[in-house]
Amino acid sequence: AEHPYNHLTDTLDNGRIKFFNPQKLNDPRYDKLPLSIRVLLEAAIRKCDGLYTKKEDIQSILDWQEQQNKAEVPFSPARVLLQDFTGIPAMVDLAAMRDAVAKHGVDPSLVNPRCPTDLIVDHSLQIDYTLKNQEMELIRNKERLQFFKWCSKAFKNVNVVPPDFGAVHQVNLEYLSRVVQLNEGFIYPDSVVGTDSHTTMVNGLGILGWGVGGIESEAVMLGQPVSLTLPQVVGCKLVGSINPLSTSIDIVLGITKHLRQAGIAGKFVEFFGPGVSQLSAADRTTIANMCPEYNATVSFFPVDQVTLNQEKLELLESYMKAIKLFQSYEDPSEDPHYSEVIEINLSSMVSYVSGPKRPQDRVAVSSMKEDFQSCLDEKVGFKGFHISKEKQETRVPFLHCGQEYKLAHGSVVIAAVISCTNNCNPSVMLTAGLLAKKAVEAGLVVKPYIRTSLAPGSGMVTHYLNTSGVLPYFSQLGFEVIGYGCATCVGNTAPLPEAVVDAIKQGELVACGVLSGNRHFEGRLCECVRANYLASPPLVVAYAIAGTVGIDFEKEPLGVTAVGKEVYLHDIWPSREEIQQIEEDTVISSVFKDLGERMEKGNTFWNNIECPDSVLFPWDQKSTYIRSPSFFSKLVSLLPPPQSIENAHALLFLGDKVTTDHISPAGSIARVSAAAKYLLSKRLTPREFNSYGARRGNDAVMTRGTFASIKLQNRFIGKPGPKTLHIPSGQTLDVFEAAERYQREGINLIILAGKDYGSGNSRDWVAKGPYLLGVRAVIAESFEKLHKNQLVGMGIMPLEFLPGQNADSLELSGKERFTITLPDSLSPREQLTVKVGDTSQGKSFVVTALFDTELDVNFFRHGGLQPGLTPAECALDSRTAATFIISPVYFHG
Repeated sequence: AEHPYNHLTDTLDNGRIKFFNPQKLNDPRYDKLPLSIRVLLEAAIRKCDGLYTKKEDIQSILDWQEQQNKAEVPFSPARVLLQDFTGIPAMVDLAAMRDAVAKHGVDPSLVNPRCPTDLIVDHSLQIDYTLKNQEMELIRNKERLQFFKWCSKAFKNVNVVPPDFGAVHQVNLEYLSRVVQLNEGFIYPDSVVGTDSHTTMVNGLGILGWGVGGIESEAVMLGQPVSLTLPQVVGCKLVGSINPLSTSIDIVLGITKHLRQAGIAGKFVEFFGPGVSQLSAADRTTIANMCPEYNATVSFFPVDQVTLNQEKLELLESYMKAIKLFQSYEDPSEDPHYSEVIEINLSSMVSYVSGPKRPQDRVAVSSMKEDFQSCLDEKVGFKGFHISKEKQETRVPFLHCGQEYKLAHGSVVIAAVISCTNNCNPSVMLTAGLLAKKAVEAGLVVKPYIRTSLAPGSGMVTHYLNTSGVLPYFSQLGFEVIGYGCATCVGNTAPLPEAVVDAIKQGELVACGVLSGNRHFEGRLCECVRANYLASPPLVVAYAIAGTVGIDFEKEPLGVTAVGKEVYLHDIWPSREEIQQIEEDTVISSVFKDLGERMEKGNTFWNNIECPDSVLFPWDQKSTYIRSPSFFSKLVSLLPPPQSIENAHALLFLGDKVTTDHISPAGSIARVSAAAKYLLSKRLTPREFNSYGARRGNDAVMTRGTFASIKLQNRFIGKPGPKTLHIPSGQTLDVFEAAERYQREGINLIILAGKDYGSGNSRDWVAKGPYLLGVRAVIAESFEKLHKNQLVGMGIMPLEFLPGQNADSLELSGKERFTITLPDSLSPREQLTVKVGDTSQGKSFVVTALFDTELDVNFFRHGGLQPGLTPAECALDSRTAATFIISPVYFHG
């Protein structure tokens, strides 16, 4: 059929390039739309097929001023981005789909992503030995790498970026992103959804994109658009001039603080105003990357002259101006209409760190010493450690490499310079490098027991650090390049020296880690390191030299040289002019050329990996890394509606801020965990356990690893740990063992929780795991939106207490039986009654079912996004199977 908007087709480059031009609608509303909404409109026009995207959707988007927060609209991104931890379950599912359709006589090669998909192998790195990390990664993850290589050959529309090229955010930014896409003679805006919450980074280049779970990404891969409620768009007007002493990270964290306080959860943020032109492309992508920290969906920087200078793509300027996606920040007459406007003065930004347990708890560097003291004094909580006054002066001596040192509260034992996500900006890495150079030249050192590391986000970072001449000075301070991929941020920190661990335990010390990453929850870096701070790369170097967070940089020396000279931080801090000059000379000219050449060439490790040459993946039944999941073992074309939950028990009774780290840890597998018991039964030694992240292709490990965090605070138990109460027997068991017993007893399960349930990184096992444990619903005070969507995708009900209510106000002990009756037809955000205990007594409370759209309800009614998740069985011939799987409509059952 003819495209319903063919009349909007326009051309560039003497007619050789076509595009859909929304301006030809001649609708005055278009010029007032926020530019991020114009991207949604263009995609809807281009993808209008009458099924997923209809003419009514285009009209809803045009009428954004009236329809925001009301209309449900589709968005078809140009591509999907997978990182390996969340990407491997998606690819395992696709491989299992091929098996399923082959059993019904259908050609399995027909099962492929319809949307171009990039998978970056970046999350498996562990810090063992600086020069051997890549080789050890290959050995440790051989099965996974073989599977990834098979995927790159077996599936169409799948591009696998091998390990050791960079973190997913960096590779996406530097290599995969194009601002515009050219396909079959058409040009259109680049856009992306990814299985990582920091996909938002590319919004700094005018590319619309955000993070979704692995479950949702599979739907997009197979041709289904993302469904979203037409968002409110907050205009963030930047004014004022940047303080020359402020780093880009100071600007980023300052803007993050303002936006976090503005209450913009679930909204689009779009930047405008004269201050925007002062921000480099790297500054913008770093700000956009922080979206998960202030809960916006995206932070969008429209394309302007800075973007053009960065990308230098032919036709980019002509196309963007033709469809009015180019913005001049100096011309107020071009400003669109916004839902509301927030003004931020850039001149007010100062240096901060975040910690000691949460990224939102910011501390001015000038107040760091007194703030850490208050953390020692305060009762145990999000900031406090409650150390008695007499124990605060504890000093524990220990020997390391034949020399005596002393540890105290606040001593730094981990210092990691990481250049992915919020510290990908070249200016801050060069600031850290120049600081290291000046420190070495001044005679300063880092104590050798501190676990220092340098994890560049990509080879490009190493390239410009080396070209600028600062890399050797990093090395002299102990910051050796340990490889490319997620390391300290995801808990892949090498063990601390035993003498250090013993000293910490002996003195019950609040030891500290300082890293330039994006996650630092208590216990994440290392079990014995209780206080962790996020800081810019130069401050990580500074605190490593100081050896403590209990220092006032303005009044106390950073260190004393061998000849007794005191050196202060301001003595070695490089100027903004120095940084900008080096960045211009060494970074911009070589960055894309270097990475492009490395991508084309590949690497020896990856090139030498052998993989099966087959349409179907030959599963190894002995493998503990890759298993064919059971999700597609029973293909059904008709699923019954979800059943009401009768007399359920609470598997867990949780408090506020339960993160995805608590629900599905990504770090090491504890030797006494349920997952460890399973791996031991497979005759693996603890050295071979690897991490939960690396084993996400094995449902047996991941189910046992659900709620396996050592920091899980379950109110049934009263102390941290992956334990819960089996209520009928009164026994304390591992969470997995309790869930397994409940399932044998035929008892439904729910979870009770507090505020912000599911905050943190995007990962699909935070929903798959609870589902396989038998959890049918989560009742919480509030949910992180992305995790809420993942629960819906697995057929688990996200239920929210009414405003002002929670488990305590309702006097719930968590040990009651819960009954939730579902109506024959659910509506978005319908209120449901939860009956407690003996239903004849009538005790009950009301919750809101957080199905935001009709599509959410539809997914839930059919058991989630993936077919076959329910136990229903029916006969199915090969023709039905072909219709069910090959068509993207299969996600609707």
